[in-house]
Amino acid sequence: MTSSTKQLTLFPLLLVNFVGTLGFSIVLPFLVFVVMKFGGNAIIYGLLAATYPAFQLIGAPILGKWSDTYGRKKVLLLSNVGTTVGWIIFLFALILPSEKSSISITLFGPFIVALPLLLIFVARAIDGITGGNISIANAYLADISSDSTRSRNFGKMAISSNLGFILGPALAGILGGTIYGAILPVLAALILSMVTILVIVLLLKESKPSSNEILVTEATTVRKVFSQECRDCTSAADTTKPKLRDVFKLDHISFLLVLYFLIFLGFNIYYAAFPTHAAKDLKWSVTQLGIFYAVLSGVMALVQGPVLRKALKRFSEEKLVIIGSIILGINFVLFVSNNIVSVSLALLFFAVGNGLMWPSFMSILSRHAGSKLQGAVQGMSGSFGGLASIIGLTIGGLLYNTIGNAAFLISAGVIFAVFGMSFRLLKIK
Repeated sequence: MTSSTKQLTLFPLLLVNFVGTLGFSIVLPFLVFVVMKFGGNAIIYGLLAATYPAFQLIGAPILGKWSDTYGRKKVLLLSNVGTTVGWIIFLFALILPSEKSSISITLFGPFIVALPLLLIFVARAIDGITGGNISIANAYLADISSDSTRSRNFGKMAISSNLGFILGPALAGILGGTIYGAILPVLAALILSMVTILVIVLLLKESKPSSNEILVTEATTVRKVFSQECRDCTSAADTTKPKLRDVFKLDHISFLLVLYFLIFLGFNIYYAAFPTHAAKDLKWSVTQLGIFYAVLSGVMALVQGPVLRKALKRFSEEKLVIIGSIILGINFVLFVSNNIVSVSLALLFFAVGNGLMWPSFMSILSRHAGSKLQGAVQGMSGSFGGLASIIGLTIGGLLYNTIGNAAFLISAGVIFAVFGMSFRLLKIK
């Protein structure tokens, strides 16, 4: 694939990622209020938040393997169709009268669970089981990236996600403030998911032909004639369908997946604890919390763009993972203080640390995955991230209720562990 083709193929992928992220983030500000409206409590909200990653844990590796076999575009389309179906069920649940369809369940204390709330669980489960779109998009990006452009392209992917997270909550605040409540934001998410399907069908080109249809014939060069060119190990068996267990046979992939798990664990403990911390200790309003997330995403987009490009000229990806993780760990320590200066510094450290570390780490992971099992590796990493999300979201709130602000030190400790383990990357480069 030529350089010009790679550049042309990148835009629709970034657009798919942006629209998908926007559709996901648009419901985050009011989801807890929807749960309470239908009779749920904090425990139900926690279970609902964990439903998506729990089902993604099952679906992501399967979809990733399918993308290696049948092509990225087909499976990416399937994933987004599942998202659309999920939003249709979600919208139906909001319209369905709850007072005529309630059931009583005794679980951790008596409460009423309305049928619409159960449908929302179903909607999140369907979206989760088909929610391999991020993993497949990462595999697609790896397909069209060279060694020289990989980190920069993953940085662009992160920027498109951050822009979605900036605009999503803002749009939710505008639409959710009407007399229609949550219906308009969910309807907007449904429309955006349909737009994503159209972009995939009309603009996105296949980056990996089906292994059942095409056997690629490599161009002959002088170096290949004399077996001097380094390339991925291949054989006649390469035309067979990839197996998930083959992922763990790749050099260093198991170690990278452990790092992936720990990074997600540290983040999700923070994500579960910080909203409560902001409301109870910092006394922030919903608007202030929304501004915080918008500014954070904006600064992170800046770091993952021009700052990351300049940093890559001076440091290797492995060194940027080390540098970024130590900065990120310090950020979580700063959140322990309620001082506004400390929180502001934490925001800056968060954006810089994550902006340098995450695109660099994803580039390293895709490089070690090779070409044949790229989708399977990305799918497996999605499952590791999903498992870490389930654990982190579940224990994060419990930790905050038990030890207060010290919960952020747990996140810091996990990320500092990533920092120490990341020095091994310098040896496996």
